[in-house]
Amino acid sequence: MNKHVLVIGFARSGAAVASLLLNEGAQVTVSDPKMDVTNEDVVALQARGATFTTEQTTELLTGVDLVVKNPGIPYTIPVLVAAKDAGIPIVVEVAVAQKYIRGEWIALTGSNGKTTTTEMIAAVLRTQATSDHQVVVAGNIGTPVSEVAPSLRDTDTLVTELSSFQLMGMPEAKPNIAIITNIFASHLDYHGSRENYVAAKMGITKNQTADDYLVINYDRAEWRELAQQTAATVVPVSRLDNSEDGAYEHDGQLYYQGELVMAAAELGVPGDHNVENALVAIAVGKLRHVPTNDIAEALRRFTGVEHRLQFVGTFDGRQVYNDSKATDIEATEMALSGFTAPVVLLAGGLDRGDDQMRLLQAMKAHVKALIVFGQTADKVAAVGEALAIPVVHVTDAPAAVAPAFELSEPGDIVLLSPAAASWDQFPNFETRGDLFVAAVQAHATKD
Repeated sequence: MNKHVLVIGFARSGAAVASLLLNEGAQVTVSDPKMDVTNEDVVALQARGATFTTEQTTELLTGVDLVVKNPGIPYTIPVLVAAKDAGIPIVVEVAVAQKYIRGEWIALTGSNGKTTTTEMIAAVLRTQATSDHQVVVAGNIGTPVSEVAPSLRDTDTLVTELSSFQLMGMPEAKPNIAIITNIFASHLDYHGSRENYVAAKMGITKNQTADDYLVINYDRAEWRELAQQTAATVVPVSRLDNSEDGAYEHDGQLYYQGELVMAAAELGVPGDHNVENALVAIAVGKLRHVPTNDIAEALRRFTGVEHRLQFVGTFDGRQVYNDSKATDIEATEMALSGFTAPVVLLAGGLDRGDDQMRLLQAMKAHVKALIVFGQTADKVAAVGEALAIPVVHVTDAPAAVAPAFELSEPGDIVLLSPAAASWDQFPNFETRGDLFVAAVQAHATKD
């Protein structure tokens, strides 16, 4: 390659792309003010010739041909502004790895449900996997594409979850099947406006042609309008029976272009949002010629993803769910919609200025008591007070477990679904969820 590449932000994706770039013969400099210089990945990459610095000044751009940034780092930091002004391309890790993708590339984005739907699709496609045809999952879901793409074969299928942050740095993205599960108001602090956010999401299909497919939710007028902006062949999915051209629900049954696949009640995970996720998996499965019975069986066996409406178990008669990934209001609304039994809701977290009263209708229908914590505690509590249900303030999600069991009874649901990000108290939603699960296991007896 003989290029000088500046990697901004380390973490797992930074380590993966730095390793890939070194394999290509690039000169690599990694900049991260929070980097641990004793990290084993840092030490190993240094031994291979990479340079590391905790500085992040514009002087780092001298002689640089390409900048690869961590997706979460805003483009407004000085070094990236200077790189843009100097005409230096700025991309993300997936863009570097994209040239290695062989075989079928399926890429999915959306505001909510990305990871669950990605894993559902993989579960469906893996029913047809063989030693000569592997289904590999990577991207925003946890494994960087740089770690897996170089070893892909022409016969393999890569399923990637892509965030709006990643798509902004992938100007040449062109998956064979692109998927947009939904688009709500999210990450506006990063994108600056909803219009910018939607434009980033639409980057998943901007390079597609009529030989490619766009699977897109048809249940809102905005999303149906977005479907008119692609050159790809559109495959709609609709829980509200808005189109029979793709996958849809009708009278509790799930169909694909008129063919019955299964009953919605047979799905291994609850909630209307998981019906939408399953419809996407059905559409992709049918596009890839997976037999209908195999699709249905895979979706019956699918029981969720950790931290995403994850069924933790039944404890002292209560069904406990860990939905720590519910970092916005819509995700919590969706979680609540999946239950008919009374719910004790544990909610709160980073205050991004959202109007928590938007939760009122969903809580009115499902919630019998509320435990609140974090920066949004008072805002969420106000919803509970408006509904005249018991409200308890605690320090954090793990501390909410004991009062949740006190306020619930056998047959009830104990649900952690914060409707807010975790960063006010925890490094990530995974830590929040893990500590919640540990607190449940320490407090109660599993049935």
